[in-house]
Amino acid sequence: MGDLFAWIFSFFILIALLVLVVYQLMCLADLEFDYINPYDSANRINKVVLPEFITQGVLCLLYLLTGHWFMSLLCGPYLYYNVRLYNRRQHLIDVTEIFNLLNWEKKQRLFKLGYLIFLLFLSIFWMILSALDDHDND
Repeated sequence: MGDLFAWIFSFFILIALLVLVVYQLMCLADLEFDYINPYDSANRINKVVLPEFITQGVLCLLYLLTGHWFMSLLCGPYLYYNVRLYNRRQHLIDVTEIFNLLNWEKKQRLFKLGYLIFLLFLSIFWMILSALDDHDND
């Protein structure tokens, strides 16, 4: 039963990550269509970048602590990329460069979105499999 709760918890963490990445994409789209100025857009995105990184680290740690090695290995490249961005001080968006990097920032977040959706589907699969296994054991 504990395995099922771990999968449910990871499901909600993945949903939170998806919400953060979609919010960043919406801010970039609003900037692209000139609904918002660059300062506000960069400020809004920069406020959620660190919570996204921390949440993703917690998800990877959850997979490690619960013994889900395959999912932990799948989270590894994303975690490495986030740590590398943070160490190079490239994780925040610069207000003066936001228009020059707009396409790159959108592509980066779209890739993250696709990666998180893939992890979400795997998590749902393992959650259902765990629930069925718990049901068979009862």
